[in-house]
Amino acid sequence: MSCWALVPLKARRLGKTRLSGMLDEAARAGLVQTMLDTVLSALSAAQEIDRIAVVSSEPERIPAGVLALPDPGEGLNPALSAAADRLLDHGASSLLVIHADLPLLRASEIDQFVRAGRHQGMALAADRHGTGTNALFVADGLDFPFRFGTNSLSRHLAEARLRRITPALPALNGLAIDIDTPADLACLWPAAAAPFTSSRWSPTPCTTSL
Repeated sequence: MSCWALVPLKARRLGKTRLSGMLDEAARAGLVQTMLDTVLSALSAAQEIDRIAVVSSEPERIPAGVLALPDPGEGLNPALSAAADRLLDHGASSLLVIHADLPLLRASEIDQFVRAGRHQGMALAADRHGTGTNALFVADGLDFPFRFGTNSLSRHLAEARLRRITPALPALNGLAIDIDTPADLACLWPAAAAPFTSSRWSPTPCTTSL
């Protein structure tokens, strides 16, 4: 069994635009890169992940050793579906889709999440608000329909019910804490004007509530 991790990566001009009132373009780019590096590093260190792919319209941003897959430009879910089809040709038998904006992610949490998903056939990681989906694991086959977007957790659960799957829903801090809004950023980076480095995230009550 070959388990691939698939990370969607937005184009630079689209990255974290909701933070434009707090951060200028250069700071947003630095934040995005720091979080991407954190996620890719955790995936590389995870025992349950065999290979990593990134789907993006900017392949020059993808480091060596990570498979670059094209983004057709039709939206997140079509891009993920097209990438999953390509990974079948690379021998993937199980798939972890995980977002690139998880600054607290650790390899041990990835392993725990994947193992829980193998036991149940599927796993979903809710965001800290309990409405979004920050990661999705499918244990057998890559044909599960992706429903990322507004209220994606309930939509993914509905798709799982149609297939008579009861997904694992492990509560893991590193998979729950993403950064999309100023409130999210304030949870982790009180001094948002400073350069972003992965060693300077400051845990707050919103990161320890799980």
